[in-house]
Amino acid sequence: MVAFLVRRLVGAVLVCIAVTFIVFMIFIVVPGGGPHGTAERIAGKNATPQNIINIEHEWGFDKPFYIQYWRLMKKMFSGELVSYTNRQNVLDQIRQGIPITFSLAIGAAIIWLFLGILVGVVSAVTAGRWSDRLITVLALIGISLPVFWLGIISRYYLAEGGLTSFFPDGEYVGLTQNPAKWFSHLILPWLVLAVLFIGFYGRVLRGNILDTINEDYVRTAKAKGMSPNRIMVKHVLRTSLIPIVTLFGLDFAAVLGGAAILTETVFDLHGVGQYAAENVASFDLPPLIGVTLYGAFFIVIFSILVDVFYAYLDPRIRPT
Repeated sequence: MVAFLVRRLVGAVLVCIAVTFIVFMIFIVVPGGGPHGTAERIAGKNATPQNIINIEHEWGFDKPFYIQYWRLMKKMFSGELVSYTNRQNVLDQIRQGIPITFSLAIGAAIIWLFLGILVGVVSAVTAGRWSDRLITVLALIGISLPVFWLGIISRYYLAEGGLTSFFPDGEYVGLTQNPAKWFSHLILPWLVLAVLFIGFYGRVLRGNILDTINEDYVRTAKAKGMSPNRIMVKHVLRTSLIPIVTLFGLDFAAVLGGAAILTETVFDLHGVGQYAAENVASFDLPPLIGVTLYGAFFIVIFSILVDVFYAYLDPRIRPT
């Protein structure tokens, strides 16, 4: 297991290095326009000619590409990456948004994982019955609903007085500031963000359970007189959850990395996703570079965690 973990960590480091180079190519090299054009993009819309010249020299755009790459990485990891539009430090802005995005992602993930597994198990156990058909229809509706539309409708009818004002109208309250308000302000965004994943996870788990339940080792357990509940939990569900673990790790990492951009924007949460949206609108290049790397690193980290848990559930993959 130690050798397996070391291999995964080495692979993750190589992937992170590759990601930084790809980001450098996409944002700095590929758009073209020469050193002056790249400096203009970073400087923003209202930059003066002197600002553009200073950026060109500071970032090394008049030097070979490997020096440009090194200076970008140095700025990123030393905390010197600054938006030239509003003069704000990119890493500081991302750090301010991380608690909000974490709060949104963790709460929504608990809801979608619990309900997704529950929906999948119930649907598989009652396969072919009216309850399975009803769950299938509801799951497809949940998968099909656009997050921004569901968020706007939910906020209008449940928070802004369209039907009721039971939920607070957006914004974020820190957990340490007021735990009760933290929960009440996030419950509606949690539910909106979780809807898409509940239906998808339920359908995937249903198919996995129905495939696994016909395996030889399950039939052998039945022949030995093992109880149906124990067969379901010990043999069927454990094996069926392996793809769910993979999906959950990647989806959770993506949400942390900014995939909750629409939910944060609709509910005015000012997390990393909304920070990314604001800078996309103004095409502020340094924040976009910072958010892209931030999201990519989270996906790599959670991929390692998924691999480790995957190996725990299925020891056969450890030697690979």
